[in-house]
Amino acid sequence: MYTLSNQSLANLPNNIQKPNYDRKKLTENIIHIGVGGFHRSHQALYIHDLMQMGETNWAIFGVGIMPQDELMFKALNQQDILYTLVEQSSHKGTAAVNNAKIIGSITSYVWGYKHPELVFEKMHDTEIKLVTLTATEAGYYLDETTGTINLLDKNIQHDLKNPNNPHTIFGYLAKGLEIRFNNNIQPFTVLSCDNIQHNGQVLRAALIDYCKEYNVELALWIAQNVAFPCCMVDRITPATTNQEREMVQKDFNILDAYPVAAETFRQWIIEDNFCNDRPPLEKVGVNFTDNVSPYEAMKIGLLNGSHSCMGYLGHLVGYEYIYQVAQANEFIPYIRLFMDKEVTPLLQPVPNINFEDYKQSLMQRFSNDKIKDQVLRICMDGSGKIPKYILPTIRSQLEKQGSIRYSSLVIASWIRFLQGIDEKGNPIPIQDPQGERLHTAAKACGKNPQEFLALSDIFGDLGKNPIFIKEIEFLLGMLYDKGAKATIEFCTQSS
Repeated sequence: MYTLSNQSLANLPNNIQKPNYDRKKLTENIIHIGVGGFHRSHQALYIHDLMQMGETNWAIFGVGIMPQDELMFKALNQQDILYTLVEQSSHKGTAAVNNAKIIGSITSYVWGYKHPELVFEKMHDTEIKLVTLTATEAGYYLDETTGTINLLDKNIQHDLKNPNNPHTIFGYLAKGLEIRFNNNIQPFTVLSCDNIQHNGQVLRAALIDYCKEYNVELALWIAQNVAFPCCMVDRITPATTNQEREMVQKDFNILDAYPVAAETFRQWIIEDNFCNDRPPLEKVGVNFTDNVSPYEAMKIGLLNGSHSCMGYLGHLVGYEYIYQVAQANEFIPYIRLFMDKEVTPLLQPVPNINFEDYKQSLMQRFSNDKIKDQVLRICMDGSGKIPKYILPTIRSQLEKQGSIRYSSLVIASWIRFLQGIDEKGNPIPIQDPQGERLHTAAKACGKNPQEFLALSDIFGDLGKNPIFIKEIEFLLGMLYDKGAKATIEFCTQSS
């Protein structure tokens, strides 16, 4: 058994890919905020692949800004910021894949929540050309009524009053860019890697609005000098649990406190809009383009939207993992009807993509039983995900007087889920920044969703639409009276 470290790399078996580069000779040109499983299976892997080709720049300085990031901070620093990435797939008619790679592209990791001064010191460094983010949807603090940052949020207010000890991405970015501004240093590009349509534009507008409250001169400088490319990222990556740790030990004889497992598929589309140098990621399969929007709409609507279809309903039916939901007879037609009838008609053509082939590949990816993606992970942070993944589809379909049944079933199941007790009387764990508020609202409304739908920061004016209200009321009542499985079957059979 090998304990993962720089020293143990040379002793690892030949069937495990290891860094062929000298990590001591790498230059850190990227800061990444939010080093979770997805970043480590996606962006850090692309950079690792670049280094395997001889690139010595673009190493990653990782940052955790949440209280819970202490676990990752301690684990990675105990193993020289190395970790095992296992790529897995299992489909009928194809050979199973179970490959391990040791990723070395993250060369530092600091816990900004405890030591923000270390992050600002690094942001001052002229070697930093790019700051990338995976903050999750909730980390953007958007008000769905206005589509802009909610400046009244307690965390945003904290950062405005405590710029040297921030809790949000906006506090870190504002302070870091202010340091560059005050010292006449070329700004770094800011690249959002989150599942938000037009993520670069959204981040830019939100940060400028934040800075108008913090430092008006800085806001103007950012607007004129800082680039915020849009990008689309795609790779299904479960959260790391003891199951992944035990798998890495059993299959590869490696003791790794924080491995990550992911599917074999990956994709990254980036708008080629940078205000500083950028890594030559086109060498490792990244697609640079002048218009990310069609890719974003396809991926968020079809993949993330379908995940939402499977999450709350899947838990209510009793499934633990997404692959179980994707293989279930009641869910297969529901997911396809959602994609075919409600999402696909809204999409613009995407270069070199056949939608039917893409949807079929999604069904295969969802049903990959090697990836133990927990249903409850998909259910997390619904207040951030639902407005991005589902509500735009409903709005667009209402405008064209189209079908909203399958999308509305997601909303009804979310409300039912938030009421906190499943169909067998067991408590439902709710993980959401607004969890307590949403649970209280969902519990109070019972079968009548109108009060819940009136939460304008989530639903905007959609909560006043009589067609939408009637549909949610009908489906929520059926979920209570008939149960989730019967409701899904009714919706698919009556299509």
